[in-house]
Amino acid sequence: MLYNTLRQYEYIVAVADTGSLTGAASLLNVSQPSLSVAITRVEAQLGQPVFLRRKGSSVNITPYGHGVIEGARALLQQAEEIERGPAKAPPFVIGFFEDIAPWYLAPALERMHFQFPTMRFKAREGRFSDLADDLSEGRVNLAISYDVGFEGRFDRRVVQTIAPVAFLSRDHPLARRSSLELAELATHPVLLFDEDLSEHFVRGLFDKLRLSPTIKQRVRSLELMRSLAAHGAGVGISYARPPGDVSYDGKPIVTVPISTAEAAADISLIWSELRNPEPRFSEVLDALSQL
Repeated sequence: MLYNTLRQYEYIVAVADTGSLTGAASLLNVSQPSLSVAITRVEAQLGQPVFLRRKGSSVNITPYGHGVIEGARALLQQAEEIERGPAKAPPFVIGFFEDIAPWYLAPALERMHFQFPTMRFKAREGRFSDLADDLSEGRVNLAISYDVGFEGRFDRRVVQTIAPVAFLSRDHPLARRSSLELAELATHPVLLFDEDLSEHFVRGLFDKLRLSPTIKQRVRSLELMRSLAAHGAGVGISYARPPGDVSYDGKPIVTVPISTAEAAADISLIWSELRNPEPRFSEVLDALSQL
């Protein structure tokens, strides 16, 4: 809890700058007795003297007081900067769900820099819960993500609807299929992402279809999922589909689309209803909708 006010710290800095209570009182246009009382109260709250005061002489700053005065100067300067407002507009921050960032982040920033050369843009990656918090607390202006876990006061615009895929080893019995249903995958051990909302979403799909798959392993990264699937450790289920048919460790891998209609998911632009209005927000929204 803060007990001292900015005005009291202003008194302390004025005494330090003028070297006396009389000079500080004149500078601040306050009475010397009220100034003396204010400083005494600050020192009592801090538990140590800031100044050594002797009747009829100038004040001396204590070793402890030098640190207090330095901090008070910084505090007053920060308060002044807040009142003046930022010297320039803050960057427009775009958040990306980390699994789709490799597909969207670079093209989005490239488009933004080209279409809005006078604006500054920054990117931020995160999981579902991270992005929801960042949007709610103003660290991110707009997010590009699967629409999972954004409960409450959020608006969105769908950019794309995509189907998930299954990652399988080349010798898996389902590897030669052109497409698969979730019901077919539920009879095989599956690999899911170890992220609460992501797993909850996929398990919700199985529950909706009254399927009970065996969760063989949970993973933190897309490439680990692909590697395990390539080695026959289970069937990976993902909404991100990297190009290529080889995992990081060189094993062949087969990627098969999942055609179950209920499994389709939206990639959306998501923003908080409570955000501060940015002058070109709608233009940025329209530009990102074209990715």
